[in-house]
Amino acid sequence: MKFQHPVVVGSGSWGTALSVFLANKCPEVHLVGRDEKVATAINTTHRNERYLPDSTLPENLIATTDLSLVTKADLLLFVVPTRATRSTAKKLVSLNIPESAVILSCAKGIELETGKRMSEIIGDYFPRNQIAVLSGPNHAEEIAEGLPAAATIGCSNEEVGLALQDIFATDRFRSYTNHDIAGIELGGAIKNVYAIAAGVTMGLKLGDNAISALVTRALAEMTRLGTDLGG
Repeated sequence: MKFQHPVVVGSGSWGTALSVFLANKCPEVHLVGRDEKVATAINTTHRNERYLPDSTLPENLIATTDLSLVTKADLLLFVVPTRATRSTAKKLVSLNIPESAVILSCAKGIELETGKRMSEIIGDYFPRNQIAVLSGPNHAEEIAEGLPAAATIGCSNEEVGLALQDIFATDRFRSYTNHDIAGIELGGAIKNVYAIAAGVTMGLKLGDNAISALVTRALAEMTRLGTDLGG
């Protein structure tokens, strides 16, 4: 299994960065956004001045506002903000995306109203598609510039997981796969809570011991929460 036609939905900094990455692996990548001016600028100047101003984008990255292009995808990336995941899925479900297309959720967060993870929301609208997730300690601008990084891919299907690992692999980017979709998503969502707590601890000058204790217990709590919620 090998992906040839990735389509990225969401032309913010992370969506643009992932499009750059994939454009270096595939003949052509379509980046679907909402802003016609952003799309035009990407196609003419090969820059996304609004969201990723310091990066030059490859010429085989084609931006558009035409959602119908998702029907051509064998790999469809959801790279929209958490709050927009459900509304985006609602728009796309009427377009008859092929059931063979793999949908990769790349947003970190939990839906406030329902407590659902992003892959659960997407799965509600695309129950016949294989859903996977991508998460990691990744800054968009560094991925776009090709700096060393790693990420985790969660997928219940081993063949699909290996295909995703292959497309998200270069000599400077390493991806790891496992079946723990819930754990990956929960870790990506709640890490910010612990990061804020660590920042408060540092701001109060409570010392290295306090920060170390906080991080250690945060990891333990994260593990327990993930296990209880299906990870």
